[in-house]
Amino acid sequence: MSSEAAIGVIGGSGLYQIEGLTDVEWVPVSTPFGAPADQLCTGRLGAVRMVFLPRHGRGHRTPPHQINYRANIHALKQLGVEWVISVSAVGSMREDIHPGDIVLVDQFVDRTRQRASTFFQDGVAGHVQFADPICARLADVVHQAALTAGARVHRGGTYVCMEGPQFSTRAESRLYRGWGVDVIGMTNLPEAKLAREAELCYATIALATDYDCWHESAEDVSVEAVVAIIKKNVALAKAIIREAATKVPRERACPCVTAAQHALITDPAALTPEVRARLELLIGKYLRKE
Repeated sequence: MSSEAAIGVIGGSGLYQIEGLTDVEWVPVSTPFGAPADQLCTGRLGAVRMVFLPRHGRGHRTPPHQINYRANIHALKQLGVEWVISVSAVGSMREDIHPGDIVLVDQFVDRTRQRASTFFQDGVAGHVQFADPICARLADVVHQAALTAGARVHRGGTYVCMEGPQFSTRAESRLYRGWGVDVIGMTNLPEAKLAREAELCYATIALATDYDCWHESAEDVSVEAVVAIIKKNVALAKAIIREAATKVPRERACPCVTAAQHALITDPAALTPEVRARLELLIGKYLRKE
């Protein structure tokens, strides 16, 4: 584990190819929760240490429902990441969120079904607050960075996370529209939940690629259309990340820092050595105070 705090970026395979990134190194990381999606790319943007993780692995090998989210988040924390910027392709559920727009979501609706979504299981129970799942301070930084980069940006919104890997049926898409959600995607949960349990600041850059299939006048979502929009906006995402990296505060002063302080429900005396070892990086500092 590195002693120097870093900004982590989770997203597509090309995001680590940012102009000005130096001291680039691919680092293999093992975790108590298995292997992350890929090796992690570390480097520096000026004085800022950066850690990039291709969410699906280089070459996009792992579908959303099979990503080892726990290993991904744990690996980032092992390398000293304190802030996580998630870059994700989403479908727009609103007429005024156009393909190519950026949405900085602040809420989630979880429609996933088969993903490990907590570090607190298999011999330990714990609960963290998740009413406000996005770190407001980090979101402020990313918002200003997006404006500086020239993005058409929407501040706030609800992201409904579906299981996938199939896109929505028309009935599902209309149902979610009726719920008042703003975008739909497949990857930010349980990612955001685990980031909170790991006491990491987390914010999402949601890149709208299509209108899902609710829009009567737009073409139904296709892989070709999504990939075309993503490629077109990779440069914009990189510009936002590069700008945000210079503005992230050196010291964190937000509730994320102690999110797991009172999470543990299990009597510490009942924790096995195996459980304690598995959770050492996450809540070890609190267990040692018992």
